Amino acid sequence: MFPGGGGVDMQQLLQQAQKMQQDLATAQQELAETPVEGSAGGGLVKATVTGSGELTALVISPAAVDPEDTETLADLVIAAVRDANNAAQELAKTKLGPLAQGLGGGGFPGLPL
Repeated sequence: MFPGGGGVDMQQLLQQAQKMQQDLATAQQELAETPVEGSAGGGLVKATVTGSGELTALVISPAAVDPEDTETLADLVIAAVRDANNAAQELAKTKLGPLAQGLGGGGFPGLPL
């Protein structure tokens, strides 16, 4: 019981927790299906990842391809994928953050927040 005579309605708390879990699962599914793009070299290399970080597309402009300098192209690919993953993490914070905060601020272990 809380001070002042108010009791805790455990059934209501359980229902709220279940609703929050369902909302979180829905948001995670939406996030996993949302494409996020990153780029490098002024757009010479573009990477698309899902909100969960899975690389789904990579576009390399012919202007970025120099047979004499493949290291720069590799660096551009890495930078574009990193940029896309950073954007996916920001999307996850935006989409999942309010749900995790509603769970006491700590969220769930293992979530990409």
